[in-house]
Amino acid sequence: MATSRPPRSSGSEPALLPLGALLLAASAGAMAQTAAPDAQGTLSTVTVTGQADAPQTKNSLRVRRTEIGKGTQDLRDIPQSVTVQTERLMDDRNLDDLREVLRTTAGVTFQAGETGEEDVRLRGFSLGQAGDIYTDGIRDGALYERDTFNADRVEVLKGSASMLFGKGSTGGVVNQVSKQPFLMTQHEVDYTVGTGRLHRLTGDFNVHTSENAAFRLNAMVHKADNWGAEQEKLGIAPTYRWGIGTRDEFSVGLYHLDVQGRPLYNHPWFLDNGRIVEALPARNYYGLANDRLDTSATYATLSHLHRFNFGSGELRTRLRHGRYERDLLASVVRFAAGTTPANLSDSTVITRAPKARIGQSDLTQLTSDYSVRLGRHSVLAGVDLYREEAKRNNNFTTGLAASPGTTVGTPDDGAVRADTRGPVPFNSFEARDIGLYAQDTYELTPMLKLLGGLRFDRFTASYRDAGGTLSGERSDNLWSPRVGVIYQPSDLQSYYVSFGTSYNTSGDAYQFTPTFNAGQRRAANTPPEKSRNLEVGGKWELFEQRALVGLAAFYSEKYNERNTDPDSAAAQELLSGKRHAAGLEFNLAGRIDSKWDVFVNHTWIPVAEIDESNVQLNAAGTGAQVAGDRPGLTPRHSGSLWTTYRVLPKLRVGAGLNWRGSQNPEGARHVTADSFVTADAMAEYTFDERWSAKLNVSNLTDELYADSLYRGFYAPGAPRRVELTLKTLF
Repeated sequence: MATSRPPRSSGSEPALLPLGALLLAASAGAMAQTAAPDAQGTLSTVTVTGQADAPQTKNSLRVRRTEIGKGTQDLRDIPQSVTVQTERLMDDRNLDDLREVLRTTAGVTFQAGETGEEDVRLRGFSLGQAGDIYTDGIRDGALYERDTFNADRVEVLKGSASMLFGKGSTGGVVNQVSKQPFLMTQHEVDYTVGTGRLHRLTGDFNVHTSENAAFRLNAMVHKADNWGAEQEKLGIAPTYRWGIGTRDEFSVGLYHLDVQGRPLYNHPWFLDNGRIVEALPARNYYGLANDRLDTSATYATLSHLHRFNFGSGELRTRLRHGRYERDLLASVVRFAAGTTPANLSDSTVITRAPKARIGQSDLTQLTSDYSVRLGRHSVLAGVDLYREEAKRNNNFTTGLAASPGTTVGTPDDGAVRADTRGPVPFNSFEARDIGLYAQDTYELTPMLKLLGGLRFDRFTASYRDAGGTLSGERSDNLWSPRVGVIYQPSDLQSYYVSFGTSYNTSGDAYQFTPTFNAGQRRAANTPPEKSRNLEVGGKWELFEQRALVGLAAFYSEKYNERNTDPDSAAAQELLSGKRHAAGLEFNLAGRIDSKWDVFVNHTWIPVAEIDESNVQLNAAGTGAQVAGDRPGLTPRHSGSLWTTYRVLPKLRVGAGLNWRGSQNPEGARHVTADSFVTADAMAEYTFDERWSAKLNVSNLTDELYADSLYRGFYAPGAPRRVELTLKTLF
């Protein structure tokens, strides 16, 4: 195991404080001047431990420290529920894309979006079509299909978190942590072959290049037929890191992911007393042969970490610029009029209507976070800046001829629809935000800590229609507090109470489209929605500190939700709605003994209700949820279990369950998707220190279930898959 080395004296090399120091000059700069110089005017040696170790997530289901709460903190010191899926867990279960990871995370559900992008829900609250998904603490672009080939772990922070992350984050945030170079030379290559004509090759190459520098390259090639819903992926992520463990640590990284395929956009359903009946096999693809879902992400990240001489102070600054693209032309599949379960047959006609979206987003972001321990105070402070320039057309189908139909008995029939559309008329969107935050955790006694934080965001956005006319603009000032109490009677126990808020602005590319009403007013030009979250919980170290258990009770409330004005002539929205959800969260991750690993996460939401709404119950009792209803996409129970056991020195076996309770689609109170449970299994045999083979079977019983829901259709969960992976380490 490589060890950290002390940094060179700053007498010969001045401490480097780039843009991050300028942004935090009022705090970090002033504190830096208090470091005591020696007689020659140089700062004393900074000692850093643990920075050069090889990543531990390759061999463990638990993580001790995280940056999701800003700064670097122990999970036990974060007064909110956090579910972490490590690289080991994702490898064990063959979770190759982020959606698969989130599907095995408690409290997460999916709305199948009209434009092909899944709207991720957490505890029933929307993450804004992936607007609350981050990579290394920086907001991720929302248009592309994400893969886990460069993920060290995925962290899900539950509950309101605008104090840390700014607008959004009502139900929580998802943070993808990228793999970083470390001071060892170590390589890994994996090749997977599986059903659906899957072939996947990944490489993880880490080279220790000099005393305190390393280079890491992660790469992936993926191709699968998926029974007609094809997908080809190519990913590459090189990162160079130097100054590891010294006063000034730098890294520069590039990331590119290109995904091309044909999407299984949806399946139609039958209703039996309001319950969804899934009638078509999950393997059946009824789209057209030239349907496509092509996405890409390309970005560069520069990072600098400066370690101060006192209080373990750190200033971390990251700058990222990237482009994200999406081109969707898909088929909405429906049964022909008059189709019933009784007359359904191979000759039943299926219609195919086009659905399209084209979008491009250029996103530039800068974050700088300062953390320091000053006596009894643990201080976090930071600044976030971002600018997004986007253009998109959310349903560009103009000029397309009618799509040819097919029948139930002829999936993937090879039919095509010529793409006869003209130039794309783009709407454009520009957003800017600057956020400032500060938080102090005060140690009242060795066992009792008080936490208080406040964030300010200045958010502005403007929109232009396809003709270039400014069709709307908006500015909002947002204040986000966070308070908490943490009681830690020992190193094995931590209890907390926390309260936080969040905002959802109407100035958002996915809600505030450039359309007019008769009065030339914006349909969604409203102040931000507001939410708040109260959580009471505890975290315990068990099994000689090999495992961490967390249990929490939460109450989340959105108290000024957008509702359509009942005066249809006004064609506007009002902040007149209200909803809440309350429940329990359970997490367990770690090692029971030297042979047995366990990961469990479960969310129970017994109480969820729309308290106020302008929507009126119609005569048929159908349509959108009304006051008194349970919100859509909020099942009472959801969760996942995974466990492995080394039955022989060279043989490890694993099994897992995923479950989700019954739920309604958003906007369809009369429709219910049944609960489901799926089972997975794994067996891994290690031939020697270099070679191993692993067999995975997911959805063992080939359960047919509605995974992503929309008010008129669903997307089925993946059918049974069998995959064999050969791994070599060198």
